Amino acid sequence: MNMFSLQNGYLFSFVVVVVLLAGSSCDGRLVDKVNVKVINGLSDGKDLNVHCKSGDDDLGPRHLLSNQFFDFSFELHFFGKTLFFCRFWWGNEAHWFDIYDDPRDEHRCLERCWWLVKENGPCLLNRQTGEYDLCAEWNKDLPGKGRRRTGNATQDYLNSPKIRN
Repeated sequence: MNMFSLQNGYLFSFVVVVVLLAGSSCDGRLVDKVNVKVINGLSDGKDLNVHCKSGDDDLGPRHLLSNQFFDFSFELHFFGKTLFFCRFWWGNEAHWFDIYDDPRDEHRCLERCWWLVKENGPCLLNRQTGEYDLCAEWNKDLPGKGRRRTGNATQDYLNSPKIRN
């Protein structure tokens, strides 16, 4: 066997491996795109205001009437670091929640991460029961004012003067 055909064999094998990896999810994920739905489940017909962001995207504020929803889709970050967080407010109440946090939600949401927002916190649609029975508490309030950038996108967003006022 000559050296030229051996090199071509290695090159062919390398190309096949690259094509196979490009056609699959290299990070072992079951899905590459997620749909998040936020539903106003507040009692007594209250309107819900929502503003969701990630480190890269600002989805803008939304005003949801009772039982209305908005949804958005995104491609997952290759290294498993996708985070979308939302501020929720109605009446004199204001809260925030990480609506999609990759380490927490990758396997429990798969391609659909649908949340029913109630006064005491958001509840995730349970794929096994078909009910919104996986409820979470609101993220904890942040202490003090005049904080510097923390490196945490959610905290930095909530600390911004536009949000505090």
